Amino acid sequence: MTDQAVVEKLKAKFPSAVLDVKEFRGEVTVTVKAEDVLSICAYCKNDLGFTMLADLCGVDLLAMGGSGPRFQVVYNIYNMKAKQRLRLKAPVTESDPRIDTVSGVWGSANWLERECWDLMGISFNNHPDLRRILMPDDWVGHPLRKDYPVQGPGREPYQGREV
Repeated sequence: MTDQAVVEKLKAKFPSAVLDVKEFRGEVTVTVKAEDVLSICAYCKNDLGFTMLADLCGVDLLAMGGSGPRFQVVYNIYNMKAKQRLRLKAPVTESDPRIDTVSGVWGSANWLERECWDLMGISFNNHPDLRRILMPDDWVGHPLRKDYPVQGPGREPYQGREV
């Protein structure tokens, strides 16, 4: 199935959820509504053959100065039989940075979503074990956010810790 056919199937199945489609250097990116991401990911896996979640990450668009949502959750998925990649993006607001977990669709999402929460502060609804994975349990904040304080001894969040 071609990239165009995948996009057309997504548009037909989720007409109001597909917000944008971009192609750059042979890679297709489909931006979808956050509230539909679980259904879309399940459809991509079960009906379109994207059985592998290669990566999931959060993006902070604060420095971009746009008027849209501050964050995006990005899903890089792969159809091993067709050797085909697809990137899904879901915008997430700063006021309520949360989205449904896809750990029930792809088991690998479990740790990737924990990393995204730990470093970006994007919460995943119904995640089976959402807790810090890289930072210490007592860490304050999410260090990959663009507005996270400059780091170093004597500054937050290191203040009072031995370095």
